[in-house]
Amino acid sequence: MMLALAIISALLSPHSAQSATPPLPPVESVLERMLERAQQEGADQEMFKQCYSYTRTRATEYRNGDGELKNRKAKTRVNNPTLIPAVYHPRKSEREPAPSPGKSRPVSNTNTNFSGKAFEKSDFPLNDDLLKRFDFTVSGRDVINGRPALVVDFKPASRKPPEQSIKDRFINKAGGRVWVDETDYAMVKADLHLTEKVNVVGGLVGAVSKFTLFIERNRTPEGIWFIRKQNWHLEGREVIVQRKVDFHEEYKDVQKVHDPEALQLR
Repeated sequence: MMLALAIISALLSPHSAQSATPPLPPVESVLERMLERAQQEGADQEMFKQCYSYTRTRATEYRNGDGELKNRKAKTRVNNPTLIPAVYHPRKSEREPAPSPGKSRPVSNTNTNFSGKAFEKSDFPLNDDLLKRFDFTVSGRDVINGRPALVVDFKPASRKPPEQSIKDRFINKAGGRVWVDETDYAMVKADLHLTEKVNVVGGLVGAVSKFTLFIERNRTPEGIWFIRKQNWHLEGREVIVQRKVDFHEEYKDVQKVHDPEALQLR
């Protein structure tokens, strides 16, 4: 009886409880696994489109400096795959070469600044160049939708990276927090902001004083990650006029139509 009590006491001791929690992994290891995962994101997104039906809603709201709504643009897209292709072939847009480093896509009158998004998600690929622009810290663990996630904080690198485009100016002054799935090493959530004002020379925007972005992703049973919700808020000066823009994107009614294992990826 005394031996049994001693074993139970040892199991319930604070030291034993602490030893059951694994230490946080090195940040270098986490970033390396994230880069490996990022290489399959494109294929996963195409698989998601072909195997899942969903409704995607987007809305962009434009306000003046006082917060009064001046314009709102909304768009709804329904994705409903009906056929299972025997072999998956990348679309033409996927076969086109990516923009050269440091160069963004041409900016039109409809997406320069306060008329919409200046850049697409594909302009910010997760690669070595992007990671070198920040200092990262693995600060803890969290549980999201029943899955363990690593909490990674980041801030602009202490050594100033090069700025060859407007896109670089925004990236180099961003900071925030990212939640990374500890099994898949895919991004689960992201919450970032500008750490200081960004001056834009040669465009209609004089300066961007505030920018916040929140992204939340879900995981299908097959392990495909997709954006469930995305919101960003921007405040700045366009010439001499203060502007505010809010963007909202959400995926609703997500349902599996086809089995992803039926598709053969090349």
